[in-house]
Parts: sequence; structure tokens; C-alpha cells
Amino acid sequence: MDTDYKDGWKPTPIDVTHPQNVDTGRIRLFREPVWHLRMTIEGDRSYLKVKIVRAVPLTDPGRYICFLDANDEVICMVDDVTTLSVENQAIIREELDLRYITSRIERVHSIRSEYGVSYWEVTTDRGPREFVVKNVGEDARWLDEKRVLILDVDGNRFEVADLDALDKRSRGLVEMVL
Repeated sequence: MDTDYKDGWKPTPIDVTHPQNVDTGRIRLFREPVWHLRMTIEGDRSYLKVKIVRAVPLTDPGRYICFLDANDEVICMVDDVTTLSVENQAIIREELDLRYITSRIERVHSIRSEYGVSYWEVTTDRGPREFVVKNVGEDARWLDEKRVLILDVDGNRFEVADLDALDKRSRGLVEMVL
């Protein structure tokens, strides 16, 4: 059955068939040199450059972790990170924290829109920031009634964790744009 999604969006099926059912006890992650993440699957092969991504980053960020090779092809997917060694879990946490850094918006000072592009000046949990959003209709995702994730033109992630927790002016600016 074909499900209709808002704005015509449909989920992309995840291909986890390469290889199937990898025994997580055979996976070893390490850095060599320190800026390259490498992976071996005991008895199978080694991968010289590996990326770790979340398969479902918005709705289930704690599960379904994908390992990609240098060509962004899926090596394997692990549905429960706790089945990996403690060392591997630490590396996965580090990689995901770097890849999915999200600044939490605490106050909105101004939002200016021109030709569908919005220019934001905010204070975040990481300090003051200015960023540009090309198309808020596509680059802002409501995660629930009060929580929104915004991607800027550089791929940086900003979150309003609770719209009601913002001051009245900030809330009004966000509601006007979104």
C-alpha cells in the first residue's frame, strides 16, 4: 500500500544487503592515522576509510547505525550499538557527535527574508550565530508540535527544542518565518 506523506515526501528504502547480518563481535573500528576511521570485519575484509551515519537520524537516532565506505556505499548496518565492544561504542559516539553537532537556539534576535532565503541572527547554547536558510519549507523540520530542526546552507544544524520556552519576541519571529 502506498502511503501519502506531507509535501509528497516518501521515505527512501534502506539497503542493508551488503553484507547481510554481520556479527557485531567481528567488527573492529580504529583510527590510523588518527584522522582516518578504519574498520575491519574479522574474516571478511578491511575498509581504509569509513563514515558512520544514522540511518534514521530524526525519529530514531539511537538505533540503526550505518557504516559507509569511501564511496558512501553501505558496508553494514547495526541496529543496536550496545552489541558492539565498549571501544567501538566510544568511537561511534565520537563520530556521531562530530557529524550531528546541533546548536540549540535560545534567543532569536532577528530573521530577515529575501526571495525565499532567510537570514537568522540568534544566540545558541554555543554562543551568538548568524546563519542563512535557503528554503525554510524544505530546510526546517518539525519534530513535534514545539520542536523544530533547521539546516542552514552549510549543513549546520540548529534546533528550537521547545518553541514555548523562547521569549515572546523570539517565538513570534520563528512563527512568522515557519
